[in-house]
Amino acid sequence: MVRKQLLVPDRVRRPPGEGFSWVDRRFVREHAPDLGRDAILLYFFLAAVSDRDGLSYWKDSTAAGRLGLDIEALARARAELVARDLVAHLPPLTQVLSLPDGRYRETRGDHRHGPQQVGDILRRILGRPR
Repeated sequence: MVRKQLLVPDRVRRPPGEGFSWVDRRFVREHAPDLGRDAILLYFFLAAVSDRDGLSYWKDSTAAGRLGLDIEALARARAELVARDLVAHLPPLTQVLSLPDGRYRETRGDHRHGPQQVGDILRRILGRPR
């Protein structure tokens, strides 16, 4: 059995103060536009399967299978989330973190698209038209 422990105790994720969602809308507005498709997909997956503290201990092979990704794509997506300070990972645990404030944010320099709706992001991920 996996012993759960917080990887970053001072960044425990809690439901946002406004709106009705477990995923903070700031993720969609401030972070998703700069992430790749697989990283967005993995973030939503981890948010869905994590416990109340944001901890998940899904095996890479199981998560990759559920998401339709190969192991390498999953690892790249997770590395992208870790680099952006959105998740912490210490095998076998992954912790979805509270969102960093603006000072932690790195950008890829392309902000032409601006904020996006969650539905639009999911349609893009799934390759479905609007």
